[in-house]
Amino acid sequence: MQPSQLAEDFFRHESGKLVSLLVRMMGPEHLPLAEDVVQETVVRALKAWPYYGVPENPAAWMTLTAKNLALDVLRREKLAKRKQIDMFGSNYKWSAQILEADAAEFDRDIDDAVLRMMFVCSHPLVPRDAQPLLALKTLCGFSIEEIASAFLTSDTAIQKRLTRARERLREAEVPSEFVLGDDFDERLDGVLKTIYLLFNEGYKATSGESLVREDLCAEAIRLALLIARHPSGNLPQVHALLALMYFSYARLATRTSEDGDLMLLKDQDRSKWDRGTIEKGLWHLGQSSRGTVCSLHVQAAIAGVHCSAPEYAVTDWAQILGLYDVLMSIEPTPVVALNRAVALAEVEGPRAALSVLDDLGSLDRYHLYFAARADFEMRLGMDREAAEDLAKAIELTASPAEKALLSKRRESLSGHRQV
Repeated sequence: MQPSQLAEDFFRHESGKLVSLLVRMMGPEHLPLAEDVVQETVVRALKAWPYYGVPENPAAWMTLTAKNLALDVLRREKLAKRKQIDMFGSNYKWSAQILEADAAEFDRDIDDAVLRMMFVCSHPLVPRDAQPLLALKTLCGFSIEEIASAFLTSDTAIQKRLTRARERLREAEVPSEFVLGDDFDERLDGVLKTIYLLFNEGYKATSGESLVREDLCAEAIRLALLIARHPSGNLPQVHALLALMYFSYARLATRTSEDGDLMLLKDQDRSKWDRGTIEKGLWHLGQSSRGTVCSLHVQAAIAGVHCSAPEYAVTDWAQILGLYDVLMSIEPTPVVALNRAVALAEVEGPRAALSVLDDLGSLDRYHLYFAARADFEMRLGMDREAAEDLAKAIELTASPAEKALLSKRRESLSGHRQV
């Protein structure tokens, strides 16, 4: 891998861990500084590595450089004395040549730091609607555009929420260490939402050449498992999320063809689904059965029904539709209504589903809304309307794989009689 690509990959996949470490050392009030320092560190790597070679331990090089940059800034702000005690009082040995044992210790601490920082980002004083945004941006390396796409809103709206969240962290003097307390359950909701969004981005990337990013899915599962294995985190909603992610992860290999084309659920080779992973999902679904049912339970149950069907044609759509009715009573959002319409089309036909979508009218930024409309219209012989909706879906998605699939479907209509 070229040095420039290695540095860019580090920023995308590892920068959140480095931000977590810096914030732990400096305090959440310095979150913007930590982000700026990590970005500057990557810039320095892009300049230095092509000429001087990639260091033996790139992560350690990045960390040492970031730490020194942060100290320089703090020194200029006349805060160095107090912060140097915090930063150098740790048990870590920082040097230009880090021993293998030190690097291993570094990796273990960073893994835990990400989860701790997710709980810090979910502090009750941070606006609830901004908690997952803050974690996705600072810890998971998501761009503003990717977050806006996940939340079906504008870049400007996301930027405003992030600014408000950072200001609240600074004003509230939130501690950099998460201490288990009475607000654990309240913070947990924000953390689980962040983990789920992280998994979803891996399952279907909103941008980039690859539709699937298995590394993000695996990281989301790892974080959820850390919570589930903690005595305070062994809770029904945590197991429900794990069940949902395992059911989806089991199908990951069949999401795309050998040529990289997107494969719809009905076209996937179910013999290639990972049955061992499905079994893990079933186990966690069983562990989630105690306590109050939340939206994660219902979503996991829906995914479980899909995984239990040996063929698409024998999927129990009536059961899935009933589960979506339950989900609508818990979380009556337009996206849930859209997914319910897909199940409704299988049970009552595309005309009933299209009627439901006609009444939504609040998903004009969501490409899957127009893709679903087009599917129903094609099944009803409404080729002209389907072509128009496919054009809108193509315009709204940033995924090359989805653009290619939608374009093929639209091209298939070109020779048909327009009605």
